[in-house]
Amino acid sequence: MGVLGTGFWVRADSIDDTVTTLMAKRHIPGLSLAIVQDGKIVRAQAYGVIDLESQKPVATGTLFQAGSVSKPVAALGALALVEAGKLSFDSDVNGVLKTWQVPENEFTRANKVTLRRLLSHSAGTTVHGFPGYAVDAQRPSLVQVLNGEKPANTAAIRVDVVPGTQWRYSGGGYVVVQQMVLDVTGQPFPEFMRKTVLEPFGMLASTYDQPLSAAEATLTATGYYNAKKAVPGRWHVYPEMTAAGLWTTPSDLARFVIGIQDAWAGRGTKVISQTTAREMLTRGQGNWGLGLQISGQGKTQFFGHGGRNDGFDTNLVGYFETGQGAVVMINANDNSKTLTKIFEAIAGVYHWPEFPITKPAKAIEDREPAVTAQIKKIFEDAAQGKYDVDLYTPQLGKLLEKAFAGDAQEQIKSFGTLRSIELTERKDQAGSRSYNYRLVFEHETVEVRCAYDVEGKITALFFQPE
Repeated sequence: MGVLGTGFWVRADSIDDTVTTLMAKRHIPGLSLAIVQDGKIVRAQAYGVIDLESQKPVATGTLFQAGSVSKPVAALGALALVEAGKLSFDSDVNGVLKTWQVPENEFTRANKVTLRRLLSHSAGTTVHGFPGYAVDAQRPSLVQVLNGEKPANTAAIRVDVVPGTQWRYSGGGYVVVQQMVLDVTGQPFPEFMRKTVLEPFGMLASTYDQPLSAAEATLTATGYYNAKKAVPGRWHVYPEMTAAGLWTTPSDLARFVIGIQDAWAGRGTKVISQTTAREMLTRGQGNWGLGLQISGQGKTQFFGHGGRNDGFDTNLVGYFETGQGAVVMINANDNSKTLTKIFEAIAGVYHWPEFPITKPAKAIEDREPAVTAQIKKIFEDAAQGKYDVDLYTPQLGKLLEKAFAGDAQEQIKSFGTLRSIELTERKDQAGSRSYNYRLVFEHETVEVRCAYDVEGKITALFFQPE
């Protein structure tokens, strides 16, 4: 027996080995997890520390920011209002919006923005995500966020694709849902969610309070961008509560998983009925239901969602029928596959049916050695602080110039000498070329994805340690 954290499971096993090895390798300060088996939480465990200064250990009750996993929990609140007759799935949302309205334009003339489309990321709304606000910064009202007005730090939320015709992830759409809830209930959003979802599901540690009270703040982990850099003020504040505002624990999110599984099976109607739960988990465009991504087929279907706020990463998985699932939360932004590997370890120990296991891509024939040489040179130069802005589109060039002058340069330098590079995928699509590479460095193996436009400029560049 070995105690590696706090919780109600203390036996060292392969999951512990995976977690502790990856935390050490990726310099993750703290981690908390909960595992669901047969519709019950069978394991809750915490590892590491809430912050590097105090070295106070993470507990299973430590609060983490859920990031975009706030969305499916908030979606459940909106679905409860559908059952109460205060919202509808398929009506024009401007019929219930009072404080603010979705601006009409050429995209909304025939197809309207509806709750179903907002929750499934198919309403054509803009703004992918939200960076939050420093704890001591001026914060915008929700209407200012919707209109992109100062002090909001994101663009106006508008419709620029015909609703219902395309899947495109939109945190902005969920802010519209937040305004809908406020307008039809007249309640503060955190209070509405507490009464409607959190308390009925037993998620008693969770809150959408933004900012937290002083008492709640004592229960939290500090967020870290990387091993050396904490988020100033410990975390950011998110007035976009539906999209990114949930503070919670893995055990509480596991209760959410169980609540969805029970409702889908007709075993419980604490928040929504079986009929509504099946609407929520019906696969639509982009393999998304209402608030949750749907994977697998038949009896091995599972739902999930990932989340990232500044300094925090989260992932959640739950099977429709087997009563299995898990939640993992860390107080770091990890750009490797740490959470993926932990979920694969859990899936192996608990025999999750047909859970996808990532395998290294095989090298393919490289018919464009000049492109490969250019990617190789980009990373070799980046380790030395060199950067050629002319290789990129103007928008990407500005973003990468800042990254390569800071954290990205430090990370690439830490990889050591580049020993080999091999092409693993090559595609042509809509006038662009995309490439996937495996770069083997002295201390790390890295996946690289990049894309070029018709003029030969790099439009996308992403790298991730394996």
